[in-house]
Amino acid sequence: MNAKSKTGLHGMSDKTSDIVLVVLCSLIMLIIAYPLYYVIIASVSDPYDVYAGKTFLLPSQFTLEGYQTVFANKDLLTGFLNSVKYTVVGTLYSVIMIYITAYPLSKKDLPGRKLISIFFIITMYFGGGLIPTYLVVRDTGLLNNMWALFLPGGVAMGNVIIVRNYFENNIPKEMIEAAEIDGCDNLTTFLRIVVPLSKPIMAVMVVFSMVAYWNDWFTALIYLNKAQAPFPLVMRGIVITTEGLASMTSGMSYAEANRIAELVKFASMFVAAAPMLIIYPFVQKYFEQGFMTGAVKG
Repeated sequence: MNAKSKTGLHGMSDKTSDIVLVVLCSLIMLIIAYPLYYVIIASVSDPYDVYAGKTFLLPSQFTLEGYQTVFANKDLLTGFLNSVKYTVVGTLYSVIMIYITAYPLSKKDLPGRKLISIFFIITMYFGGGLIPTYLVVRDTGLLNNMWALFLPGGVAMGNVIIVRNYFENNIPKEMIEAAEIDGCDNLTTFLRIVVPLSKPIMAVMVVFSMVAYWNDWFTALIYLNKAQAPFPLVMRGIVITTEGLASMTSGMSYAEANRIAELVKFASMFVAAAPMLIIYPFVQKYFEQGFMTGAVKG
């Protein structure tokens, strides 16, 4: 019994299996983290050295010209504040809508539950497309309105299914029945029992929605004007503008303009990703807890 307890993966000792797992996890971490690290060192290196393969591990010919060009843009702060507003409002809207959609669907006594679920699931596979959606947004007066970012697609049905399954499998039915016996209506039960007990999956939905809204630039490109542009769209404009320098070459050589344009590309990638990279460590434990709580238990 004692000898058996000291064996791990495929008969290996616990110490050996721990070493194997640590090595595997370290390799996976390096594979995932290296592209981001490469973007960082490339953003402060000479682009011609980057393309020559001289920046594999360390920067080459250190320079901050890319970041100086990015942060010199006067629209950067406005775009950042716009993105913060869109992300906060959009995340609140999406999480609230996901919850009030998923909870009724988790009730097995809901009339027409199966038909309603099928109706929602169809939207995962079929859509009107860009032009019909644009016409709807235009005709409802949402052009140049930030709600155009949220209302047409603020409820992701995949997330609704995840939350619905969480409600079905992780909220004790006895507590809901006890609340109903005590005279609580559905809304009171939802707010005082279901919501507090579902904070782990709520954290997962917050992270999903937050990342989606922060990275969404295409929707803003279609529906909003320049003054309302979010941070990623402003970064895109900076890249396009600097790329145009190489073709116009006004006041500088083609090689210099092209070098700055390449620096701005790498700098823009890191600057756009940095806010989420800073925030994620603070929500990681809730994100992980949500997935573990909702995992299949054997």
